[in-house]
Amino acid sequence: MRVLYFAWVRERIGAGEEDVMPPEAVRTVADLADWLRSRSERHSAALADLGKLRAAVDQRFVAFDAPLDDAREVAFFPPVTGG
Repeated sequence: MRVLYFAWVRERIGAGEEDVMPPEAVRTVADLADWLRSRSERHSAALADLGKLRAAVDQRFVAFDAPLDDAREVAFFPPVTGG
């Protein structure tokens, strides 16, 4: 699965994307965020507060309780505002 990071999330992690193989227990976007936080201090800092983030699975906005099923891509990014 490819995980994409945008804006300050990318800056805190130090990468815009990575390919990962989460364990079978990772079934939702929130599970994925939890698992990613365990990978490094940078991931932990960037994904610490899901209330400050949004997510997309295969380029569709989703809630953090959304199932991953056969997702090929998950993106994490801050909320987008217009001006």
